[in-house]
Amino acid sequence: MDKFWRWVVNEAEEPTVRTLHLEGYIAESSWFDDDITPKQFKTELYGSGSRVDDIVVKIHSPGGDTFAAAQIYNMLKEYPGKISVHIDGLAASAASVIAMAGDEVCVSPLSVIMIHNPAMLIAGEVADLQVGINLLTEVKESIINAYQTKTGLSRAKISHMMDSETWMSAHKAIELKFADKILYESEPVDESIGGFIFDQMTVTNALRNKLPGIQARMKYLRASEEEELKEPDSQIPQVKLEPETVVNQIPIAQLEKRLELIKNWR
Repeated sequence: MDKFWRWVVNEAEEPTVRTLHLEGYIAESSWFDDDITPKQFKTELYGSGSRVDDIVVKIHSPGGDTFAAAQIYNMLKEYPGKISVHIDGLAASAASVIAMAGDEVCVSPLSVIMIHNPAMLIAGEVADLQVGINLLTEVKESIINAYQTKTGLSRAKISHMMDSETWMSAHKAIELKFADKILYESEPVDESIGGFIFDQMTVTNALRNKLPGIQARMKYLRASEEEELKEPDSQIPQVKLEPETVVNQIPIAQLEKRLELIKNWR
């Protein structure tokens, strides 16, 4: 059975500690196996016997199927015991939605949270594409509900962060209320300490802003190479560029190839 969850029970501790590990890709295909169903997950969540234990949910996942994540989120929210979410490494996409179900969300100093818009493959005529667009719009609104319930941020701000595919460090996640505390730190986190936050659009624009300088250097180097071909015996001074660039160490053809990749990157 290809579960994307597993339970670890430490009965030596008092009270019994149950830990749910959500690791890897949250795959829709898991639901096609008759043994892997939301019903079974709920049965395992509540455990055996009448006592309901507090549980720890450890997440390290790039995300996956939105609807599978929604079912897990709902089950965790409805669980009567305390849910403590620990983000061990990455909680991206659908995994970040599940993380919002915790009564408390704890992040490792090295962990990262990523949120973005839902995506799907759509084929067909105009009407089919419009149905897909409408579906993605409604799915996005449902995801915003989970983020807003946890953070208290405006829907417009969350929507903009999803549009930009936003990545948050531990400190930035706490500042924006996506998390409550950092693991292994004895003192409360000072929210004035800045963490990193970046999005795909900013990275793309930053790369594009470098293009004019790169293009100018490439033209200069190309002209120098042409002069060397015309006068192979002449002593042409070595091209010296700024310390922060290594353009003079890279072949022109390779630079042009990288430039095209940057220009076409999305």
